[in-house]
Amino acid sequence: MKIVGEHVQSIWYDPDCDSVKIIDQTLLPHEFVIVELNTLSEVCDAICGMKVRGAPLIGVTAAYGVYLSLRENADSLHQACSKLLETRPTAINLNWALERMKENLSQVPSIDIADKALEECQRIEKEDILICESIGEAGAPILQELWESRKNSQRYLNILTHCNAGALATVDWGTAMSIIYKASDYGIPVHVWVDETRPRNQGASLTCWELSKKGIPHTLIVDNAGGHLMQTGQVDVCLVGSDRTAANGDVCNKIGTYLKALAARANGVPFYAAVPVSTIDFNLLTGVGSIPIEERSGEEISLVHGISAAKEPTSVRICEDGTRTQNFAFDVTPAELVTGIITERGVFEATEASLQTLLD
Repeated sequence: MKIVGEHVQSIWYDPDCDSVKIIDQTLLPHEFVIVELNTLSEVCDAICGMKVRGAPLIGVTAAYGVYLSLRENADSLHQACSKLLETRPTAINLNWALERMKENLSQVPSIDIADKALEECQRIEKEDILICESIGEAGAPILQELWESRKNSQRYLNILTHCNAGALATVDWGTAMSIIYKASDYGIPVHVWVDETRPRNQGASLTCWELSKKGIPHTLIVDNAGGHLMQTGQVDVCLVGSDRTAANGDVCNKIGTYLKALAARANGVPFYAAVPVSTIDFNLLTGVGSIPIEERSGEEISLVHGISAAKEPTSVRICEDGTRTQNFAFDVTPAELVTGIITERGVFEATEASLQTLLD
């Protein structure tokens, strides 16, 4: 993505200081701050504290965490992986990246292991960029076909998205947002309805920020507006990402995604999930009742963060102090509500038989 005319990734390795650099997403959209990560603990804190978030980016960040640990202690491979695995339980890319690091490093001599770890991290980083761009190329024809059927009756193709599945959720391009970016590049006039995505407001703070940098028309809405927009014919397609997709096509994504899928089905709106193949957990036969759902601090619900009229960071409590809260970070959308799953290898039905062909 371009920030003030310069191309910036969500994460990268800086050889000049032998550190990993990330965009601190907790400060967006009000501040653009690049943070250095130099230790395993700093990486764990960045993941837990959501300075980085989004399943693909969490995986890449965790891989770099392994490198930073091995740089200090060549015998820390399994210890580092265990510590990183505890940071976010839902995102399957975390486990995928750590298993890949263990598989490729377990037989490497101690004297070489840090260098080999860095090489593997950089491969994963580059692969993620190519994969996400390929997801965009695979999904853009869907938007083209929808636009061809509507262009004589409306100015824009209206897309509803939930949370942030953009460049900030990956190394670059994004998953669901990659499709929107490619469609826009191909000349399709898109307009994006952006769910605010309570309680952390990733849609408001991150997706809107990304879209503004790309110059793509968008409108921020409250999370519960999606059903109304679909019912009144103002949404042509729903595009979401996924933190883990089961072998049968059940899609786990940010809390509230399931409700959007129900509304889409009730109103005849196609509902697609855009996911890297690495996000599909082929060992998990179904997602409903099986995918571990992360629960986060209740203060994410009871406190709203932003900036004051004086441009100072501030937090406001929106409920009575002591009010009981329960903060589920994700929900699971059953496969029967998913029109299709868009991957870097093409578009597949949300069925076990269709997704199984990815293993052939």
